[in-house]
Amino acid sequence: MTGLHGRPTAAELVAAVAEFLETDVRDSTGASVGFHARVAGNVLRIVERELLDDGAAPDLLGFPDERELAAAIRRGKLDGRGSELLPVLRSLVHYRLAVSHPGYERE
Repeated sequence: MTGLHGRPTAAELVAAVAEFLETDVRDSTGASVGFHARVAGNVLRIVERELLDDGAAPDLLGFPDERELAAAIRRGKLDGRGSELLPVLRSLVHYRLAVSHPGYERE
């Protein structure tokens, strides 16, 4: 499925720009611009993975989003539920790292 807007999809567009930065721009510029092109390419690869991610978000103990979960933690509403909370927080970290830094588990 190509999505509501057809092709190229947002992920395909992001990937194309990332490839341009990682190859043409980096190869034809000086060290400083090349470095910034590499950083920009990495950012776009993260966005690409987010767009392509169809995995289920981790369970947040019934909270609608991470902001609400964090607020409940700050207010002490989850005190005594550490055995439930720690796996949720680990799952969130793994979920985020899988997108922002794939392969981190092998390092």
